[in-house]
Amino acid sequence: MKVFLIAGEASGDRLGAALMAGLKSLENVEFQGVGGPLMEAEGMRSLFAMDELSVMGLAEILPKYPQLRRRLHQCANAVLETRPDVLITIDSPDFCLRVAKMVKAKSDIRTVHYVAPSVWAWRAKRAKKMARIVDHVLALLPFEPRYMEAEGMECDFVGHPVVSEPQANPQEIQEFKARHGIAGPLWMILPGSRRGEIEGLGGRFSEVVRRVLADKPMLSLVIPTTANVAPLVREMVGGWPVKPLILSPEGMDPEAFKTEKRAAFGAADWALAASGTVSLELAAAGTPMVIAYDLKPLSRIIISRMLKVDTLTLVNLVSQTRVIPEFIGKDCRPELIAPAVTALMEASGEQRAAMELTMERLGRGGEAPGLRAARAVLTRMKAARG
Repeated sequence: MKVFLIAGEASGDRLGAALMAGLKSLENVEFQGVGGPLMEAEGMRSLFAMDELSVMGLAEILPKYPQLRRRLHQCANAVLETRPDVLITIDSPDFCLRVAKMVKAKSDIRTVHYVAPSVWAWRAKRAKKMARIVDHVLALLPFEPRYMEAEGMECDFVGHPVVSEPQANPQEIQEFKARHGIAGPLWMILPGSRRGEIEGLGGRFSEVVRRVLADKPMLSLVIPTTANVAPLVREMVGGWPVKPLILSPEGMDPEAFKTEKRAAFGAADWALAASGTVSLELAAAGTPMVIAYDLKPLSRIIISRMLKVDTLTLVNLVSQTRVIPEFIGKDCRPELIAPAVTALMEASGEQRAAMELTMERLGRGGEAPGLRAARAVLTRMKAARG
């Protein structure tokens, strides 16, 4: 069986790797496509560096459009030449669905899209457009299948991968604190994993840190980051009144870094994070949080006019609560964020029930999402073949 996969960012790389592992446990599979280090470790040789596709925001995409267009055609041509049994595109819908469209225009190759676009939040017409080019959708959130099925696509809720990721145990947390000399409360800062996020949020997060530390100078700080933005993070924290512990995979064994990052999430008492799936990682670790995010002005204006929901934080959405404070767009201002962080540090109990409910609804305790996704892909393929 030949499978062609395309992932465009780190979260997609994790999804793709788990799906690949699930498929290998059920079938004899040959993989091709585009992915990151985790997918490559599962047996894929990426056509090009996945980081080239990690662009977010309308204004951010425009300068890179010529290169993205070249990669778009490269991917579509590779799929058509390879003739896989199935094309699985993973998240990054602006890129991936264009590839699927080009492939469907010239072939009958079965297409699967992993991660339902958030049509419940904005751009609702995407589901109707997807139905012309996507046969099957793998959804991470339990309320998404009805939106996809309403437009005629097959859709399975397969669970969110965060529920199967291991969490730090008390000994690992204690050893982490001892190793880094952390004796008091620990505050985690997560300004994003893309260069554009660090550049856009770094100054504001730094000002929040200065304001909070003025009231609570005894806090320890930790920043888990990725190798590609670690230099930017070091530059960002240069003037901070407390030197943070920066956790980067640079020069580390990948498994050792995972253990270190897991322990940091478990050890953190609170977090300030950029909006995204990291809110679910924090919820899985039981770490109360404040969320903040912004885009460039043009992207912010366009997207804000299209939003259909009053929160972008997944914990709020899945738990059907609004207990996670968030500061998005024009509200992403240090003078608003800092008081919310201080309030969280003084009373964070109400978030815990919502985080636990979120994990339960995302599939914690059930079969691993990667394996569930693999079963769904194979079951639907066999049914389609009759």
